[in-house]
Amino acid sequence: MVDVVRAELLKIARRPGTWVLLGAATVLNQVFGYLVPYLSYRSGDTGDMFEGAPAEAVLASTAPDQLVGTTIGAFPVFAGALALVFGALVLGGEHALGTVKTLLTQRPGRLSVVAGQVVAVVVSLGVAVLVLFALGSATSYGIATAEGLPVDWPGAGALAQGFAVGLLVLSTWALLGGVLGVLLRGVALPIGLGVVWVLGIENLVSAMAGSLLSALQPLQDVLPGVNAGSLVSAAMAERLVEPPPGVVSTVAEPRALATLLAYAVGSAMVAAWVTRRRDVA
Repeated sequence: MVDVVRAELLKIARRPGTWVLLGAATVLNQVFGYLVPYLSYRSGDTGDMFEGAPAEAVLASTAPDQLVGTTIGAFPVFAGALALVFGALVLGGEHALGTVKTLLTQRPGRLSVVAGQVVAVVVSLGVAVLVLFALGSATSYGIATAEGLPVDWPGAGALAQGFAVGLLVLSTWALLGGVLGVLLRGVALPIGLGVVWVLGIENLVSAMAGSLLSALQPLQDVLPGVNAGSLVSAAMAERLVEPPPGVVSTVAEPRALATLLAYAVGSAMVAAWVTRRRDVA
């Protein structure tokens, strides 16, 4: 399995789509986490995006003590959709390219192949989360220095918790995308279905459960995006402005953690079982 992990990490590093997805996540984080709030503060117009919050509070939301929340706030929805695409590319890419038979005729067994791909996905996402934290730290420090804000960084425990929560959320979405890629033997359809689910269906179900159909509440409470948003909300420091879309404490933190772990582990197990049982001749 170690050889599979090395090979998959090499493929991931050489795949242009990997860098496109990382770049998109970086741009989203920097623009909506720092650039837009800072420009709103400088212009004095907080607008509808910040629901009339004072300009000082909008600026303070970019301070170093808000690093965890600013970095992982977009993970349940927007970065999660990018992670889903990444997982589908890694686990479904061999099917899309027609190389799965060649891969499975090499020395590693089928379970070792899937396990190696899963480990490579999680390791890659861990690196991506570290990159986002590092870039956020640099931008936050620059704004704080320019505007005279206190440079008070979150404690080591808060940073570790934020990293772990961010990695779990992105891994869950990536493995959901990966199992779709294995089940549907491709990349395009899993990506399309997954992105529609993340950005559309989950929001629709949550909106209906909160206003029109209370009977949908049990369904809402088991959705991956809802649980991801609840876990991220619990890991964030007290917010000075409204949190990003999808970050709402809908379910309790222990339940959200258990639900995401169940989705991640279950997706990996289903992908392994299907790969082991499928006839690829």
